[in-house]
Amino acid sequence: MRLTYALITGLVFGIGIALSGMMNPAKVLNFFDLAGHWDPSLAFVMGGALIVTFFGYRLVWRRKAPLFGGRFQIPGATEIDAKLIGGAAIFGVGWGIAGFCPGAALPALGTGRWEVALFVASVIGGIFLRRLLTPTKRAGATA
Repeated sequence: MRLTYALITGLVFGIGIALSGMMNPAKVLNFFDLAGHWDPSLAFVMGGALIVTFFGYRLVWRRKAPLFGGRFQIPGATEIDAKLIGGAAIFGVGWGIAGFCPGAALPALGTGRWEVALFVASVIGGIFLRRLLTPTKRAGATA
């Protein structure tokens, strides 16, 4: 049942990304092009996502635990540090250059475009490179 819910969630996400235009890098890049052919429509997509998230979290936090899992996985870090700012900057620059964010690129793999596959491969490569360069302690790992 857990996999069925994961599949349904992924399908709803992918359909939403496709219908909103977030899989189209030209549309995303036009959203960032304030001085040129600016397309503000993605601001409405993001605003809608914020509204759904705002109310969704209020419903979820009423539960003691998630439907599938022993406990909620909540990040413990609360400070704004160089790693957070650097990661956000790399994410923003990559999104601005490629026109894809990782969340939108995964459903876009279904289009069969080589640019999307290259982007996803680059993201995965970046994840592995980061793990090689700065290993972190895993939850439950002993010192």
